[in-house]
Amino acid sequence: MDLNQFIRVVPDFPKPGISFKDITPLLLDAQAREACLQQLVAPLKELGATKVVGVEARGFFFGMAIARELGIGFVPVRKPGKLPFETVSESYELEYGTDTLEIHSDAISPGDRVILHDDVLATGGTAAASCALIQKLGGEVVACSFLMELSFLNGRERLSNKTIYSPLSY
Repeated sequence: MDLNQFIRVVPDFPKPGISFKDITPLLLDAQAREACLQQLVAPLKELGATKVVGVEARGFFFGMAIARELGIGFVPVRKPGKLPFETVSESYELEYGTDTLEIHSDAISPGDRVILHDDVLATGGTAAASCALIQKLGGEVVACSFLMELSFLNGRERLSNKTIYSPLSY
């Protein structure tokens, strides 16, 4: 199934000059959503992963489903103040400022083999910060999974030592 037909391009969102890739039509279609999940899971099955880390918020959609398909745990990475227990944080550079992500301090154990999942690989800042959080807690990032990659933004450069899977690329 060609998943591209389920990605809606919204011009000038969230600001002029940006062509936003909206995954809502993909989420609305049960067959497309299942085909997408199977495309995401296929390369991850033999990695021996113990957990999937999903990045707030759109990384939760398929991150949780990937964890279910693989029969492993799911861990959310969130913006500051959203997790109720003790956290570890990582700040990272944005185009115009910084941002911070947090993970529960007990979510990853030393030796965990982790798949990082988010909806989009753009500049790689969020993914790199998430990988740093996983590694701070003793986990090994065995793969980075994305629904789509915006290759013109060169996010792979920030993840140069990571294995990256993405069924869609723009």
